Amino acid sequence: MDATSAGPWAGTGLDPLSGRVLEFLVGHPAADAGAVAEAVGVPADEAGRALRTLEDELLAIRIAGRPTRWRAGPPRSSLGSLLARRRSELAQAELYMEQLHEVYRSVSGPHAPHLVEVLERAEEVAARYGHLLKASRREVLHLAKPPYVTGTETAYGDGRDRQDGRERAAGETAVHDGVRLRSVYDTEGFTDEMSLETALRGTAGGGELRLSSGLPVKLVVFDRTTALLPVDSDQPSAGSLVIHAPALVAVLVALFEGLWERAVPMSLESRQDWPVPRQAREADIDERTREILHLMATGMKDDAIARVLGVSRRTVQKHVSEAGTALGARTRFQIALLAAERGWLEQCPSPAESVART
Repeated sequence: MDATSAGPWAGTGLDPLSGRVLEFLVGHPAADAGAVAEAVGVPADEAGRALRTLEDELLAIRIAGRPTRWRAGPPRSSLGSLLARRRSELAQAELYMEQLHEVYRSVSGPHAPHLVEVLERAEEVAARYGHLLKASRREVLHLAKPPYVTGTETAYGDGRDRQDGRERAAGETAVHDGVRLRSVYDTEGFTDEMSLETALRGTAGGGELRLSSGLPVKLVVFDRTTALLPVDSDQPSAGSLVIHAPALVAVLVALFEGLWERAVPMSLESRQDWPVPRQAREADIDERTREILHLMATGMKDDAIARVLGVSRRTVQKHVSEAGTALGARTRFQIALLAAERGWLEQCPSPAESVART
């Protein structure tokens, strides 16, 4: 038996030491407190307290004499009685939980909290997200689209959270091993450093990523039983809804699956599924293309880049298209990421410097 943790005793209410003492007594006809202490490796007074605990639970029997000796009761009957008491206590606790829930429902307003919860504050959303993520055991489905902000919004995407620009400790809000994480990111979300890093973290543990354009809503579905989505996708600070209603969750799952089927699969870890021609490894690009790619990677649209550089929108698109062909990239996100990998964005002039050149 495992003597280093609570092991099988966690559900009985016994502390680990009492469990170890009982395991020793079961294998010995009788023993005094000193022998028990030596066997389990604790001081005699601690062994004595454990023996008295077992006596109170009717699991150990005191044998009169000097010194006092102890033996275990028949495990099937003595432990059976203890487990029966624990089951009765749990049943009473469940009944009390239901009573408390009825009180909660009666004072929580008219919005039927058993079907939909309304979270108005950012800290409420972050806490609820973390709780739902930790409770997930099978699958997490995720739609991510801009605008992205620090704090709660990153929680909508990668199995992690940020507060004030700092990541939480690893594992604090991460999905459990064995939980399948599938994410669809809006292509417009892959134009700034935060969204790129968020996607990388989300897939680092084996999560699956696909890209699509024009996602209708931000969404996370946990184990196909609960969904989290913002009240207003364009205003992340407006709060979020937690959906429990089975019919509504089923509709949101169907929405996700439809978008997933039409989205483009993507791997961010190896990127081996992105064809990279030989010339992309050997060729260089001119300074104008480098400037355009740099501005594109910061999140600027073609029209904005054209205005900054004093060129036409067609010129911007031509440079971007040529860079994509050289890199073998299919999307703007691939172009930006592969350009960074090739070092094409290093030592690039700032937007102000680019304007000064024109």
